[in-house]
Amino acid sequence: MSFHKNIFINCPFDKEYKPILNSIFFCITYLDFSPILSETYNSADSRIENILNLLSSSKYSIHDLSRMESSKKNELARFNMPFELGLDIGCKKFGSDNHNSKSLLILDKEKYRYKRSISDLSGNDIGYHDNSPEKALRQVRNWIYRIEETPIPSPNKIWRLYNEFMGDFYEIAESDELSQEDKEEMPWDEFKYYIINWVEGRENFE
Repeated sequence: MSFHKNIFINCPFDKEYKPILNSIFFCITYLDFSPILSETYNSADSRIENILNLLSSSKYSIHDLSRMESSKKNELARFNMPFELGLDIGCKKFGSDNHNSKSLLILDKEKYRYKRSISDLSGNDIGYHDNSPEKALRQVRNWIYRIEETPIPSPNKIWRLYNEFMGDFYEIAESDELSQEDKEEMPWDEFKYYIINWVEGRENFE
């Protein structure tokens, strides 16, 4: 996919967040964009260099700040997500003409919660999802509609199709002899392959 179709996703990768990420990933793929995540493909590569390259190659990006807090006593808050958001804002401001056209969607789990941690974002249009995969999908779909300004399927339809896919995916995984661990640790590019095949198969059937 080209710069104009890449959507970088900056978000948590923990088990609790996985349902939200799955729904966002499906929505982006279904709408014919390319979701990009900061997976490490080569242990010799620097993670920060990899992230910078991905940000630079993506016109669009989603930054979810919902984990800007500690979950246990004496645990430090997690700041990878706001750090990567800062890098992306810098890329938009100081990059090439292409980078000046970048568009960002910033998400949090509660409305205005971000102001307690990053007051500099006051005045930005930030969405929230209440830790709901359906609400997160709706935020992403509506954002894509605004930046593309072309008719696309409704959030309700995409949510329905996502649930149909996830139901069918268990049968597909069984036929491909994928274990639970295989599904949980599946590379995102492979998950995208399953989504695209499912969507194309469904469209051919219809």
